[in-house]
Amino acid sequence: MSGWTPLLVSHVLAASVSMPLGAYQLWRRPRGDLQHRIVGRVWAGLMMWTALSSYAIRDIRPGQLSLLHILSTVTVVSLVIGIWAVRRGDVRTHLGAMRGSWLGSIGAFVGAVAVPDRLLPTFAVTNPAGFAAATATVLVVSALIVAVARASVRGADEPGRVRAG
Repeated sequence: MSGWTPLLVSHVLAASVSMPLGAYQLWRRPRGDLQHRIVGRVWAGLMMWTALSSYAIRDIRPGQLSLLHILSTVTVVSLVIGIWAVRRGDVRTHLGAMRGSWLGSIGAFVGAVAVPDRLLPTFAVTNPAGFAAATATVLVVSALIVAVARASVRGADEPGRVRAG
């Protein structure tokens, strides 16, 4: 696979939107309310797609899995543990698993842009206006997800709220 295929574009977009959403989730207070759960479900879905789609992306070692795919496996396991934990009411494990998943995605991003001949840094250098537009789009989409979640909870009752510390 080479170039910007639909799979790679969807992978990069999901990963890119998940980074600011994850940051928002980790630093937003209060946690555990309906808005947190809505944004968290979107974030977890984006993270899961990013991890699962990576198995079909094999450009680093053509046709083979690379060390980055270990991170994908850890991400899938971590997401499942985090979701399972919060459903059981184990907020501490949930927070640790989700924080770890987000930090792993930041590490994967650094790995994706650290190699100069990969598509993302090449795109940033050869088409800075397009890269700036893509970055702005990611930020706008992330903000819209948060705004929709915020608007959907306005005035809604919140039974069963789980507080995270």
